[in-house]
Amino acid sequence: MEAKQIAEEASVTEKLFYEDSYMEKFTARVISCNPGGKGYRVVLDRTAFFPEGGGQFGDTGYLGEIRVLDTQEKNGVIYHETEAPVEAGTAVEGKIDFEKRFDRMQQHTGEHIISGIVHGLYGYDNVGFHLGDDLTTLDFNGELTPEQIQETEMLANRAVFEDLPVEVLYPDKAALGAMEYRSKIEIGGQVRIVAIPGVDMCACCAPHTRTTGAVGMIKILSCDRHRGGCRVTMVSGMRALTDYRSRQQSVTEISVALSSKPEKITEAVLHLKEQQLLLRSRLNQMQAVYLKGKLDAVTAEVPYVCIFEEEMDNVAVRNFVNDAMERCSGICAAFVGTDADGYHYILGSGGTDVRILAKKLNEAFAGKGGGKPGMVQGSLTGKKEEIESVLAQLATGL
Repeated sequence: MEAKQIAEEASVTEKLFYEDSYMEKFTARVISCNPGGKGYRVVLDRTAFFPEGGGQFGDTGYLGEIRVLDTQEKNGVIYHETEAPVEAGTAVEGKIDFEKRFDRMQQHTGEHIISGIVHGLYGYDNVGFHLGDDLTTLDFNGELTPEQIQETEMLANRAVFEDLPVEVLYPDKAALGAMEYRSKIEIGGQVRIVAIPGVDMCACCAPHTRTTGAVGMIKILSCDRHRGGCRVTMVSGMRALTDYRSRQQSVTEISVALSSKPEKITEAVLHLKEQQLLLRSRLNQMQAVYLKGKLDAVTAEVPYVCIFEEEMDNVAVRNFVNDAMERCSGICAAFVGTDADGYHYILGSGGTDVRILAKKLNEAFAGKGGGKPGMVQGSLTGKKEEIESVLAQLATGL
């Protein structure tokens, strides 16, 4: 496309999404339509479709009956990427996927509330922002404690309950220079400021909800260390409700499974964990007794030792191999698993480099592993009888 045409198209598209972020339908005239993007690139004389920017994805929807797959802005021209061509010069009705747009506005305005509060309380800057289809992540250049996260979330929801106006300002250069706002980066042309009284003031090009109340509940899901600062994962509005429902369903299912009231499941889970640890301890004791019986059969005259078990504690198996090595001068091997799922193995010897044996076993049974000359651990896949046969040949031939 020639530079003259680009300039002409950029100058004629009226940005309705700045006039009314809640506009779902509009009429427009098609300026041009050319192959490109995901199908065709359509330029309109006016549009309510927001092009990707400010961390927010481009809108989707319809131009008449033709699907709009994405909206992008390049060199000042807003392109509606459609799956089929739209004839230039015709009038069309645009219809935005507003449920998706509103969801993104909820997440984005929620992000401004959280970022504004964090900046105001702790002085940290938002240095990264991603509005995904399920979650929103915010990166700050400082770490937040669990207590600070809790305080931030509480204040954010209080701002929602107060139903504060979300104002859009277009200050002149002098007024802008006197403003204290976030995202002070070099921006050409008119700077658009999104302001939430007492909460946040930030340069942003994306559409937002009219008031903080429309954001709905704000929930911080996690806060993890990230590149010297922290990454906050959050959801707002319907996403927060969906997340709550999912977690509530999990609580209900766990409650039923443990025959415990929902408010008592933490105690029930901790009690179950204690029982599990007790059972594991008893099982290990029984395994030790069982393996001692196996060990008693090992004598110096035995050329090699090999056991197969479906389930066995790794420490107990390792101890068995170590103890067997003291009684048998040959190869001591233990395999834990099944023919269907494969086997984990431990090979040991006091006088033979078992790495050689392991390498041949791995070659024969698509295995892998490694270790020292005296002991090797690994895994392989094969049938017990075949593994025993190959091991016998290798152990007696070394």
